[in-house]
Amino acid sequence: MKTIKLDHIGIAVENLDEALEFWQDVLGLECQGTEVVEEQAVKVAFLPVGDTEVELLESTTPDGPIAKFIERNGGGGIQHLAFRVDDIEQAIEYMNAKGMRMIDGQPRYGAGGAKIAFVHPKSSHRVLVELSERE
Repeated sequence: MKTIKLDHIGIAVENLDEALEFWQDVLGLECQGTEVVEEQAVKVAFLPVGDTEVELLESTTPDGPIAKFIERNGGGGIQHLAFRVDDIEQAIEYMNAKGMRMIDGQPRYGAGGAKIAFVHPKSSHRVLVELSERE
């Protein structure tokens, strides 16, 4: 498995529009668009910073993964770190061979057209790690 770079930092927010005010108006980042990912019950905004991105995540349902994260943690915050890999299928096999517990045994669709898979936080010292392959 080849890790190419830190692809993005996923941040759970309760209200995407309010969060964008801070990230754009205060920090001066430019939103490159939003996308709804139905299968993950999330609306995503992308804000590039150098060669990585801040990915703001708002739940589209009250029982979605981001809504549950916000409820468990008493608010939003960093939800995951995503690392770009050269081959997602190979990366999953590698993680399995290393004894890592995977949330995803097969790649799934992620925002921005990425193929993604998550490493369970119990295998990565309580950090939700996303592996991401982009073309």
